[in-house]
Order: sequence, then C-alpha cells, then structure tokens
Amino acid sequence: MCIDFYNTDGVDHSIPISNMEKTFNLLIDGSDFAKAYVCEKNNKTAGYILLALTYSNEAGGTVVWLDEIYVKPEFRSQGIGSELIDFVVEKYKSNTARFRLEITESNIGAKKLYLSKGFKDLFYRQMEILNN
Repeated sequence: MCIDFYNTDGVDHSIPISNMEKTFNLLIDGSDFAKAYVCEKNNKTAGYILLALTYSNEAGGTVVWLDEIYVKPEFRSQGIGSELIDFVVEKYKSNTARFRLEITESNIGAKKLYLSKGFKDLFYRQMEILNN
C-alpha cells in the first residue's frame, strides 16, 4: 500500500523503497516516534495511516503528524479515511497539543475531508535539506 500511496496525487514525488523498509523496521521495533494503524473492512485490508510523533514549542506540546493516509481505491468513498482520522484523534487527543498533516494542492478530495474534520490551512512554506 505504501508503494501505491507514493504513486498517487497525494504526494509530490516518490520515495525509495529503502525508505519504506526503514520505516517498517522502525515500526516493528516499537519506536516512540512512529506509529502505524491498518484498517480492515469485511476482513480485507482497506488502508492505513502512518503517524510521526514529535514535540513543538510553537504548539506547546506533542504533535501528531498524520504523515500518510491511504485507502485502497476499491474502498474509497466509504468513510474509511474519516474513520482513520477519527481513530487517531480519539487515541491521542488526551496528550497531544496539535494534529498536523501535509497536503498537495492537487489532492482536492483529501482537502475536503480534512476541512470537514476541522483541519485548517497553515500559511507556512516548507523547505528541506536532504541528508543522504
């Protein structure tokens, strides 16, 4: 599913499979900084959500980044993305200052969902340095 996610309009670019393997290993090792949850419907895997947990001085506490949300095409428009978000917010709300996510401008359906869940636009521009 991760490979499929990185071939959608939900991202600006693909990533190396080695990154996905590192993340999977981190999750298996029980990292405090990354969590993932898989959603099933009718005993079939329907999607997943990947979280990155961090601290923010600006937010005044822990931030849960909804790093990846993916629902398989055959399960879309059934409320699964909404259920994944609701699950995470409920699970982490007692000790989280902010929930945050990124979105590409072309991912209009996702933006509609996120707005309906109470997310608001931030007017930050992101920059990066890759350390490869």
